[in-house]
Amino acid sequence: MASENVLKQKEEEVKKLAEKLKDAKAVLLTDYRGITVADVTKLRSDLRNVKGEYKVIKNNIVKRALNENGETGLDDLLEGPTAVIIGLEDYLEPSKIIYNFSKNNDFYKIKGGIIDGKVMTAEEIITLAKLPSRQELMAKLAGALLGNITKLAVALDQVRVQKESNE
Repeated sequence: MASENVLKQKEEEVKKLAEKLKDAKAVLLTDYRGITVADVTKLRSDLRNVKGEYKVIKNNIVKRALNENGETGLDDLLEGPTAVIIGLEDYLEPSKIIYNFSKNNDFYKIKGGIIDGKVMTAEEIITLAKLPSRQELMAKLAGALLGNITKLAVALDQVRVQKESNE
């Protein structure tokens, strides 16, 4: 039987993880078989850049932490090697990073996750990851607005030129 210190240590680990998962915008579960250390290092770095974390934690500890938050929808996914991706400030960017990584690595699979408190399947997360980012949408909006302003400026200049030629 496990010693009392080991049990306390695991309880503390579950409690810390439960708190982190509760505050997260995104919690993604992935199967990480068949990837190299270099791939994982790059993936961790990319996730850190968007305030995300990549952790390999025992399924039992993840399951207990999720259950402590009242979440049981992911219990079926916690089998086999599982990596946990936690998006602390945003859910879209970590999802995009994981999706793009899984496209380039045949064995790396998204199992499912929680986005803004809603349990989502792998397909739903992939659909979400394919959406344009906030920056892309803002750039498109700015381009559309700038195009309309340019057209207005040209039209006003033509009106000015026409009035000057009539005088």
